[in-house]
Amino acid sequence: MATIVIPARWASSRFPGKPLASITGARGTARPLIEWSWRAARSVPGDHKVVIATDDARIIDAVDAFGGEAVLTPESCANGTERVAAFAGDGPEDEIFVNFQGDALLTPPAYVAALIADMDLHAQRDVATVGVRCTKSTYDHLVADQVAGRVGGTTVVCDARGDALYFSKRVLPFINPGEIPADGEVPALLHLGLYAYRRRALSSYAAAPSCALERLEGLEQLRFLYMGQALRVLACDPPGWDAIELNNPTDLAPIETSLKALDID
Repeated sequence: MATIVIPARWASSRFPGKPLASITGARGTARPLIEWSWRAARSVPGDHKVVIATDDARIIDAVDAFGGEAVLTPESCANGTERVAAFAGDGPEDEIFVNFQGDALLTPPAYVAALIADMDLHAQRDVATVGVRCTKSTYDHLVADQVAGRVGGTTVVCDARGDALYFSKRVLPFINPGEIPADGEVPALLHLGLYAYRRRALSSYAAAPSCALERLEGLEQLRFLYMGQALRVLACDPPGWDAIELNNPTDLAPIETSLKALDID
């Protein structure tokens, strides 16, 4: 059993008020982004608590309206991991918390279940995340964002053990266009921002200052790497749809297309 926490911040620099952005489902039902993400988290197999950790009363009100549970966390939290740490507080050091990104409503529940199972199996593992092998269309979406100067998804490269070497909002690794397959998988991993931590790792993270790479890339997980904390990446097969996050307003249309294709309403 784990506690699934959905961090939700109002003041996104790229998309202010993003958690309440309206998204239309397959049969025309419009819901705020935070409700779509809550529904996805609630569908994870197992008896897991799901809570939304936010810094804004408007998000609290929206969550109350659809029957979810939300808690107010400090505005001073610099990122989602700090917000999960603020929610976690004190308790057993080995307790597991999952950070389910509030803008990743297309995250497959099976990925979350695999992450929790991996943490249960490896008691010594303190932090883990998921990397998804890119389909050609997902890779093309990432590259198109990069060419247009938009900050899109995050990619990750790993060592031989499967631990993260680096995360970037640039598309990594560089692949010569002539070596990109016309269909099938591309040798790149899309990072969905889905994490599992033990409480002791959250405590260490919250106590450490931010690092330069974390600030430059705008990627919270780089603090773990800078601290020397191993961060295991579970490489998962593509889910059968483009697991696009809502990073920019331009992502709304492809997300709604995916919801329609999956008949999710």
